[in-house]
Amino acid sequence: MKTTAKVLAAVMGAALGAVMAASAAWAQGDELAHRGEYLARAGNCVACHSLPGGAAFAGGLKMATPLGAIYATNITPDAETGIGGYTLADFDAAVRKGVAKQGHRLYPAMPYPSYAKLTEADIEALYAYFMKVVPPVKQANKPSEIPAPFNMRWPLAIWNVLFVDFDRYQDAAGKDAAWNRGAYLIQGLGHCGACHTPRGLFWQEKALDDSDADYLAGAELDYWSAANLRQDVNAGLGRWTQEDLVTYFKTGHSRFGNAFGTMTEVINNSTQYLTDADIAAMATYLRSLPAKNPGETAYAYNASTGADLRERRHGAPGALTYVQQCEHCHVDDGKGYGTYLPGLAGSSTVLDANPVSLINITLNGSARVVVKGMPDAYRMPAFRDSLSDAQIADVVNFIRTGWGNKPVGNAAPVTAAAVAKVRAATNPASDRVEILKMK
Repeated sequence: MKTTAKVLAAVMGAALGAVMAASAAWAQGDELAHRGEYLARAGNCVACHSLPGGAAFAGGLKMATPLGAIYATNITPDAETGIGGYTLADFDAAVRKGVAKQGHRLYPAMPYPSYAKLTEADIEALYAYFMKVVPPVKQANKPSEIPAPFNMRWPLAIWNVLFVDFDRYQDAAGKDAAWNRGAYLIQGLGHCGACHTPRGLFWQEKALDDSDADYLAGAELDYWSAANLRQDVNAGLGRWTQEDLVTYFKTGHSRFGNAFGTMTEVINNSTQYLTDADIAAMATYLRSLPAKNPGETAYAYNASTGADLRERRHGAPGALTYVQQCEHCHVDDGKGYGTYLPGLAGSSTVLDANPVSLINITLNGSARVVVKGMPDAYRMPAFRDSLSDAQIADVVNFIRTGWGNKPVGNAAPVTAAAVAKVRAATNPASDRVEILKMK
């Protein structure tokens, strides 16, 4: 009887141990997937692989390329139309090397040149999240609209050899943990260079890290000028403090301007969800990047524009339009009202040599920044239906030369033809509050 009891106790103990081990493994798996969710936020995967009102990560977003449109793919764990059949190795190859399980190469609209820097541990965590947490959605992928023969993908293998570094990120010697964390997030998961680094003849990013002064020096994309993120004193971040950058990443607002264009999606879906430590690390890294064009004279405010407006001297082209359409938010002194109705005097966007963002936002307005579920009370309205191309050109030029503003390099004035080009290629920003859900 005692022997039977001992055997029973041993069996029960073994079973209990197995249950506890399985429970621990499950908890560890949940923790890994939870970290993967955070990393997916940092990479803003949801913004490209989802449609407003659609299922998260089911794909379908139309993306313009120089050769024609392509569509973001379904990356839910659906076995037929998504990535449900991917192993961890398949997932790593797609994310870091731009090669799908089926063997075809991905277009670099998928920012694998940046994701190549991801660590093995982060790839494993992302894989756990997409396989265990994201609901599967059966939604077929749309074929690209790139015409033959340009839709052949084998040349991408050559492109990768020439322009992509597939080495994972290695901490820089002589830099502290915060700097290296910021560099990893900016260069890798955040893939900031995909928008903010100028492109070469073959649409390659001219630099993939801070070893080259072109990295994050600003670039035009989809009729927006992605800002210079280096320490250039006017159109760059040279006047931004650590606090300015941290506040911007958290809220989309700063004393030098607010998020607009595709940067709105970054704030809404990604950076506001990051930890204070990670946001501070990114700011630390960006503030370490030397100016692309050092030696520029810093912006200095000039009060004469405001005086002319207050005295109703509206003879300058664009001045009357500014008074009628812009002054009630941006004020006659060009300083706006704090960070939510931003100033135009000394704005990094206004001082940018490329005026396309000013043209675009004047024509089309901006989508709402949504922080902690609360949409902005104020947004830039669209003027495409109320102002002509010439009127928009005049008011943009008035802003670019008022209050001491002087675009970098004394850029040429904006023309009505330049406005007409942006008008024909773009659409007004939606006034709807769009919040993409990740699950």
